[in-house]
Amino acid sequence: MSVEPLVLGIETSCDETGVGVVRGTTLLADAVASSVDEHARFGGVVPEVASRAHLEAMVPTVRRALDTAGVRLADLDAVAVTSGPGLAGALLVGVAAAKAYALALDVPVYGVNHLAAHVAVDVLEHGPLPEPAIAVLVSGGHSSILRVDDVTSRLDPLGATVDDAAGEAFDKVARLLGLGFPGGPVVDRRAREGRPDAIAFPRSMLRDASYDVSFSGLKTAVARWVEARQATGEPVPVADVCASFQEAVVDVLTAKAVRACTETGIDSLLLGGGVAANSRLRALAQQRCDAAGIALRVPRPGLCTDNGAMVAALGSRLVAAGVAPSPLDLPADSAMDVRTVVSAGADA
Repeated sequence: MSVEPLVLGIETSCDETGVGVVRGTTLLADAVASSVDEHARFGGVVPEVASRAHLEAMVPTVRRALDTAGVRLADLDAVAVTSGPGLAGALLVGVAAAKAYALALDVPVYGVNHLAAHVAVDVLEHGPLPEPAIAVLVSGGHSSILRVDDVTSRLDPLGATVDDAAGEAFDKVARLLGLGFPGGPVVDRRAREGRPDAIAFPRSMLRDASYDVSFSGLKTAVARWVEARQATGEPVPVADVCASFQEAVVDVLTAKAVRACTETGIDSLLLGGGVAANSRLRALAQQRCDAAGIALRVPRPGLCTDNGAMVAALGSRLVAAGVAPSPLDLPADSAMDVRTVVSAGADA
């Protein structure tokens, strides 16, 4: 094996077929094939459509990543793949492909946790992770606040969404306003044209002693406000609704994140997941971290959304740390526990 492990990473937890190639902590390639356009007409991700798209995209995307990186399959030291959590059928495609490549190349395979990969990807941009750190991971399926002492061994959950994840709420509000799918980017854009204080939407669980978050009530409050406006025949100020809704989401997330840091005595905060690409979340997090003396790390937007680079980055760290690989019977675990970084196999 080379001094710095060369790892192929495969990500298929939802609608992105992501393949990354990482050597040590250097990103060599990050290829993505998205099926988002195929889901747009349904207003959300259709699991069977996603699975079929992964099947069609897998081999071409692997080839594209290897060509971009300038390496061959035979050069690889290990293969890493998202084992969970995610959509079961979509995960199965990636896990099966990773097993096939690992078996054919006679290299170890690491079935890794999607959330841990979102944490590990930051090493590609900002170097070694501070340990310990608080990580806030926000996406279409997850809104989690975690304590990370060592990303290669364990992530400890401090709080999570009790209902809708932040990204899910963005998608639902965008659908309500007729803005299409996915909702996050378009709500972010329209919010820049509106006033965040125009509408007093609720901040559920903001004062709660826990680190949990809730966005289902906020989504409902937006729907009721829009319905009331339409019932009177008044136009709906879409930009103001987007800005006010977005402000409610990021207010809660950043307040809980900073409180988690101050109450645990940890002065490093990492944002990850697709919603971490949101411009207002990044700005408010920076403002509040600066005020509290907390160092904030946020990967560039392209590394926040689901990608193979994050899986390869975690795989590389696992190889370097001497962590035992997964057996070839590793499952696709749609409900993989966040405290499990590497799958130990179907019987574990």
